[in-house]
Parts: sequence; C-alpha cells; structure tokens
Amino acid sequence: MEGLATTNVLLGIMAAVSVLEALVIIGGAVAGYFAYKQVMTLVNGIEQRQVAPAMVRVNAILDDVRAVSTKVKDETERVDSAIRTTMDRVDDTAERVRSNVRAKTSRIVGIVRGARVAVEHILSRAA
Repeated sequence: MEGLATTNVLLGIMAAVSVLEALVIIGGAVAGYFAYKQVMTLVNGIEQRQVAPAMVRVNAILDDVRAVSTKVKDETERVDSAIRTTMDRVDDTAERVRSNVRAKTSRIVGIVRGARVAVEHILSRAA
C-alpha cells in the first residue's frame, strides 16, 4: 500500500504543477494582450502625431509637382508649336526669296549669256 500512496502523492504533485503551468500560460497571455494594447496605442499616437502630418505635406508637394509638370508640358508644347510655325514661315520666306531672285536674275543671266555668245561670235569671226 505504501507504493500506492507514493504514486498518489507524485500524481498530486504533477497535477499541482500542471495547474501552475496553466496559470503561468494564462498569465503570460494576459500580459501579452496588455503589452499588445499598449504598443498599438503608442503606434496609433505616433501615426497621428508624426505620420499623418508628414503624409499631408508629401501629398501637397506631390500636387505641386504634378501642377508644375503639367504647366511645363503645356509650355513645352506651346514653344514647340511656335518653333514649328516659325520654321514653316522661314521655309516659305526662303522659297519666295529664292523664286524672286531667280525671276529677277534670270533676265540678267540671259542678257549676260547673250552678251557672252555675241562676244564669242565676234571674237571667233575676228580670228
């Protein structure tokens, strides 16, 4: 009987240790929950005080950058159009000058060629 009493005492000790382990695990879970709650409160506070205002400033800067890039794009297109128009006008003016010079110089060139032929003819007869 004595062996049975020892076994019962050991089983009682093991049961008590199991209950203590369960209480430690439950205590750890409760402590973990409270730590989580504090950390989340801290994170939310930091987000409201630090991150939210920074995001507002970053969004404002991005809006400004978007507006500036849109304006630059519009101005670039306007300048490109003006340059293209100016180049077309210069080409048209150059073509007009070229045709006017040809028209006016063709008569002079004709006279010079005629005079050259006449001089060559006179010189060839004299020789």
